Amino acid sequence: TLTALNLYDNKIGSTGVKYIVDALLINQTLTILDLRSNEIDYTGAKYIADALRTNKTLAALNLWSNYIESIGAKYIADALRTNKTLAALNLWSNYIESIGAKYIADA
Repeated sequence: TLTALNLYDNKIGSTGVKYIVDALLINQTLTILDLRSNEIDYTGAKYIADALRTNKTLAALNLWSNYIESIGAKYIADALRTNKTLAALNLWSNYIESIGAKYIADA
């Protein structure tokens, strides 16, 4: 049973992340997802946020070095308000700026 998935530096973009989160919507075993350096923008962040609202197993999500920006941070922050399982989130180097940091902090 797969519990960790590392897709570091595969340039899957937001289209590729859509496929990953579609699987995440039904997956009941994955606890760690590493999507570092994949050219994911705010559209991809919205897909991820949609999955976080319903997924009950993911505990760690690494989105280091993508292009999520502040609007993507808002999508994720909104999902964090209902997600009770995610314990670790890495948004380093995503151009979220101070407003995006506020969204996350307020979640």
